[in-house]
Amino acid sequence: MVLGSQKMDIPTHTTENGSTLMDSGQSRLRELGYKQELKRDLSLFANFAFSFSIISVLTGVTTLYNTGLKFGGPVSLVYGWFVAGAFTMCVGFSMAEICSAYPTSGGLYYWSAKLAGPNWAPFAAWLTGWFNIVGQWAVTASVDFSLAQLIQVIILLSTGGKNGGGYDASKYVVIGLHGGILLLHAIINSLPISVLSFFGQVAAAWNLLGVCVLMVLIPCIATERASAKFVFTYFNTDNGEGISSKVYIFVLGLLMSQYTLTGYDASAHMTEETKGADKNGPKGIISSIGISIIFGWGYLLGITFAVTSIPYLLSEDNDAGGYAIAEIFYLVFKNRYGSGVGGIICLGVVAVAIFFCGMSSVTSNSRMAYAFSRDGAMPLSNLWHKVNKQEVPINAVWLSAFISFCMALTSLGSLVAFQAMVSIATIGLYIAYALPIFFRVTLARKSFIPGPFNLGRYGILVGWIAVLWVITISVLFSLPVAYPITSETLNYTPVAVCGLLILTVSSWIFSARYWFRGPITNVDA
Repeated sequence: MVLGSQKMDIPTHTTENGSTLMDSGQSRLRELGYKQELKRDLSLFANFAFSFSIISVLTGVTTLYNTGLKFGGPVSLVYGWFVAGAFTMCVGFSMAEICSAYPTSGGLYYWSAKLAGPNWAPFAAWLTGWFNIVGQWAVTASVDFSLAQLIQVIILLSTGGKNGGGYDASKYVVIGLHGGILLLHAIINSLPISVLSFFGQVAAAWNLLGVCVLMVLIPCIATERASAKFVFTYFNTDNGEGISSKVYIFVLGLLMSQYTLTGYDASAHMTEETKGADKNGPKGIISSIGISIIFGWGYLLGITFAVTSIPYLLSEDNDAGGYAIAEIFYLVFKNRYGSGVGGIICLGVVAVAIFFCGMSSVTSNSRMAYAFSRDGAMPLSNLWHKVNKQEVPINAVWLSAFISFCMALTSLGSLVAFQAMVSIATIGLYIAYALPIFFRVTLARKSFIPGPFNLGRYGILVGWIAVLWVITISVLFSLPVAYPITSETLNYTPVAVCGLLILTVSSWIFSARYWFRGPITNVDA
């Protein structure tokens, strides 16, 4: 922990006359009432890298490509990506504007407290904070679990595939892999921020290069390619789930795109460690979304041009056990060279990207937990907001990894239960994104004082578009995904999200309202 007598490296620069100026992000943090406890050492690119690595198009597209293929096929994939991307940019722009005004690690919940006004601040911070942190834990759980599942498929293909007697790991092996991955992520996140920054930048470069290589390599290697007409106009209605409405199908296909374009709040949570955070934090949010949209679309196109039979790719009887992109990679190389080893190597490239995604997710989780506990909102808050000699919130790191592992344990009982919990990763997290934006365009419409990055007169319009989009996807993604509705086909998303809402509000009514006062300044402590 950093003691008051220890000297910290405070980012400054010296003017021509010899006077020293404090970093603008550090200065703004002091104005907001917080001491500089974390090491402020991240550049704009490093800040961008964390959000870009969490969005990770290789992670989201690869793991949910099956959903897009099943519900709408190429049309949902190619055009749904831009629909989700356009509205996500509105959410990102609104968040960036608020981030510029309040560059703190608390991010969303701190923004809600400031924008809701003194009467509503504690409750607004409480509600936003818990949706944010639980959503982040769910993201980490789902990302690392998807990596464990991909490793399972890589092992299956490496040992002969499902039709060649390959080893199909049990659910206990998968959860063991998940635990091992989280352990590695916790260890890496225990390192100094300078080392973590290096890993983050490597992760961003890996994602960019990986997307560029795969989007060109896969269709070029393929002996059979889909036509442009198929890629840009074919709409798959054969989903086997009893859904025939094209609008309904397209909406369900959007889930892949919206799930992928999540996690960019990391740039906000890293602002207390970013130089010039009031400018670079917002830039990190916007650039990570924009670049992800561009490169993600390229990746989708490249992979979809290698699709020749949707039913076969989705069939559990293929060599990859129904994992569509794994089967595409494997077949492309096997048909060309007689061996699928090249496809397995390509899956390894994706696996590394997912590993980096989970690593950055734990980083973001821990900074949120650090800030939330600094304001006394979490049980044992004094424990979780401590920082070590390297100015890393070490306890918050291990807490985040542990809770994410516990979330994944539900998969041992039922994948349906696990998927319900993971649904909080998309809907719950976007609700946390929307709350401060809602307060910005309503209660703080006239009182909000923007920072260096602002939308000017368009701030209110963009903010309302963002809020309405979150409301829309919250409803759409709560709709049934299969008919007839049974205990196995029921969409448990509304159950999970409403459960979290009930727990959060109940804890406020019966306990927190008596002692939680929202963000607590410590600059004079």
